[in-house]
Amino acid sequence: MSKYIHTGKISSLINKTKKPTIAIDIVFKDDFNKWNKGLTNSQKKWVKTNNFTATHGSLITFTAEEGNIDFVAFGLDKNEIDPWVFSKLSSSLPDGLYKISNELVVLNANQASFGWAMADYKFERYLKEKKKRSVKLVVPDNCSYQNVCSSVRGTCLTRDLVNTPTCDMGPPELSDAAKELAKAYKAKFKVTVGEELLKKGYETIHTVGRAAEKEPRLIDISWGNKSSPKLTLVGKGVCFDTGGLDMKPSSAMLIMKKDMGGAAHVLGLGQMIMESGLDVRLRILIPAVENNISGNAFRPGDIIKSYKGTTIEIGNTDAEGRLVLCDALTLACEEKPELILDFATLTGAARVAMGADIPPYFTDDDELHNGLQQHMRSENDPLWQLPLYEPYRKLLSSNIAEINNVASTGFGGAITAALYLKHFVDDGISWAHFDVYAWNMSDRPGRPKGGEAMGLRAVMAYLHSKYAK
Repeated sequence: MSKYIHTGKISSLINKTKKPTIAIDIVFKDDFNKWNKGLTNSQKKWVKTNNFTATHGSLITFTAEEGNIDFVAFGLDKNEIDPWVFSKLSSSLPDGLYKISNELVVLNANQASFGWAMADYKFERYLKEKKKRSVKLVVPDNCSYQNVCSSVRGTCLTRDLVNTPTCDMGPPELSDAAKELAKAYKAKFKVTVGEELLKKGYETIHTVGRAAEKEPRLIDISWGNKSSPKLTLVGKGVCFDTGGLDMKPSSAMLIMKKDMGGAAHVLGLGQMIMESGLDVRLRILIPAVENNISGNAFRPGDIIKSYKGTTIEIGNTDAEGRLVLCDALTLACEEKPELILDFATLTGAARVAMGADIPPYFTDDDELHNGLQQHMRSENDPLWQLPLYEPYRKLLSSNIAEINNVASTGFGGAITAALYLKHFVDDGISWAHFDVYAWNMSDRPGRPKGGEAMGLRAVMAYLHSKYAK
C-alpha cells in the first residue's frame, strides 16, 4: 500500500444509499421566519429555548420520541457556502449518516461535500492511537462526486507531504512519493541525482543541495498524450532550509520542513489532473534539495552559472528557492508548453503583504488572471494577484554577474523574487507563479495546524474549464 497516494473512496462521503439518513436543514438567515413557521409547536418552542436564529454556523438538533436524532438545522448567512463552515458542522455532529434536505446548486453542493470530508483530516502517522469518526454525508444529487473526491485526495496528499518531517521527507523520499504518484497513474518518471545534475547543466540545483548528506535531484514526471496541449507544473522542493551560511535563527527553522510545500502542491495538483483525465500533456518538475551547511556549502558572494547561461551572484544563501526553480523553469521552457505554473514557499514578504491565508500569484497573462479570479471566487479558495512591476527589476542588478539572487532592498520582496523567476521564463509562454505559505498557523475546522494546500481547487477549476474533455 502506498504511503502517500490514495486513490480509493473517501470514507466520509457516500454517493448513493438506500439506508435511512438524518436530514440536515440548511436555514439561510433571511429565510429563518419562513422555515420556523413550518415547524410543529413543540419544535418552535425548542428553537426558542435554544435561541436558534440561523446565525452563521449555528446548529440545533431535534430528537424523535425514542431519543434518536430526528433532524438537524444549520444556519448560514447567505446562499453561498464556504466549505469550512461544513467542516465545522461535520465536526459538531455525532456519528451517523446524514443528508442535506435542501436543493443546492452544483457549486454549493460541491463546497459542502468537500468541507464535510476535510473535517476528517488528521496527520496521525506518528501516533499510536488514531481518532476514529463515522460521521458520513450522502452527497447531494447534483454534487460532482468524482471531482470533489479528487479535490479531497489532492489536498490530503499535499498536506501529508508537507507535514512529514524531513527525517522521512528528504530529497530521496520526496522522489519516492513522486514515483508512487507516477506509477499510480501510469506516468513516466525519471530523476537526475547528484553529480549528474552538473553534467546536464543544472548547476543551481546542485549548488544549493550539495552540502546535504542526501544528494540533490531533479524529479521529472510526464503524463498524457503528446499531441495534447502542454501543461508544466514546477514545484520548489527544498526539503529543509537552514538558510545555508546565511543561517536562520532556530525559531525560524521550526517549520522549515514545509519549505518543500511547492513540490507538495504540484504533486497534489498533478494527482487531481491525472485522476480527472484532463486533455493535457502534463509535466511535473521538482528540484529536490536540502539547503544545509557543511564544508562545501555555497557562500554569499559566489557566482553560479544557471542552466539558461545566466550568471548569478549570491547575495544571500537563504534565497535558495529561486535558485533551484530557475533551472527547472528554463528546462520547462525548452518544449514550449502552453502554460507553466510554479508553486513555491518563496518569500516572507508575501506573508507580510497578504497574511498567511491568501497566496499571491504573479502573471502577465490577462486571460489566465481573469480565469483564476473567477474560479477562486466560485471555489471559495482565495488567491490574489500582485504585480510583476518591471521597474523593480533593477534592484536585482549585480556589478559582477548578470543578476543577483536577492534585491538590494527588502521592499517589495515577493515582487522582486517573482521578477527573478520571470527572467528564466521565455517570452510568449503563459506563466504564473504562486507564492504559497503551505501552512495553517492554528487549528480551525477542516484546517488543523500544519501543512495546507492553497489555491489548488481554484487552479484545478480553471484548468478543468480550459482542458476538460
